[in-house]
Amino acid sequence: MKTCVLVAICLLLSERVMCWGFYGHRTINNMAVFLLPPEMLALFKPNIDFLTEHAVDPDKRRYMITAEGPRHYIDMDHYGTYPFPELPRQYRKAVEKFGADSLQAHGVGPWWLQTMIGRLTEAFRLRDKNRILKLAAETGHYMADLHVPLHTSSNHNGQFTNQSGIHGFWESRIPELLAVDEWDFWIGRAAYIPDPLAFTWARVLESAAATDSVLKFEKQLTLKFRSDRKYSFESRNGKTIRQYSTAFSIAYDRKLNGMIERRMRQAIFAVASIWYTCWVNAGQPDLATLSGEGLSEEDLKEYSSLNAAWQRASTLDGHE
Repeated sequence: MKTCVLVAICLLLSERVMCWGFYGHRTINNMAVFLLPPEMLALFKPNIDFLTEHAVDPDKRRYMITAEGPRHYIDMDHYGTYPFPELPRQYRKAVEKFGADSLQAHGVGPWWLQTMIGRLTEAFRLRDKNRILKLAAETGHYMADLHVPLHTSSNHNGQFTNQSGIHGFWESRIPELLAVDEWDFWIGRAAYIPDPLAFTWARVLESAAATDSVLKFEKQLTLKFRSDRKYSFESRNGKTIRQYSTAFSIAYDRKLNGMIERRMRQAIFAVASIWYTCWVNAGQPDLATLSGEGLSEEDLKEYSSLNAAWQRASTLDGHE
């Protein structure tokens, strides 16, 4: 089984990535499937390709819907200092204190995830196969995003500290470079989460606490690398692109003492556990007997629109 999974992960490396990047999100959803109990594997394992591919739909949707962007992050530093006691953890109380528009302006990731959890639970309860798979794929994305430190900071791409590009460096470049050969994603089984909101905020606070190290260590390492050693030109999909060099990337990962691998492992566990929790809270319906005729015409149109929007954005941004 491990060999098959590693082959699947290797194939993901050839896909275009975005700032976890597309590779990271797909890998997290893919590996999360293997943490599920047999009763859930009956549905999730045969549909692992769908869950893997559609892990990135929320990122594609950002190019179609303005409100999508804030669902992926929260600027915790806007609310004071760690552990941010001024920010209510419940959305209703946060709205009463700061207003819905202000919350939207600084990200609503933790709260949007609760909406997705509720929708996925209801899909399980209704035994709606297509909706279960669609919502599971996307819920995995939002949960994984909250494990990225820079998704909890207003300095999300180092734009305030002359570190532009550090976001993609942390969550895309290094996982692509090291995950297959050096990282271990075999981490046991999913667990039931009694309080998904509290669990979500614990992950957010972990990410927020790591933000300083993400930025500081890159600054320190930059002082030791000449520009021609920090960056390199490498081929991707037939084009030569400038990116962080292999030497700089490895040095940064070592300086972080494995932080990125740990956060990715924690994201895999969190995604699987949220899926499992939604299924349990829905009454543990028998997933082996679900039937479906494949994607609806509406679903197919949505996915086509998402891909078209992403392709247009990729062309304008020069992504490959």
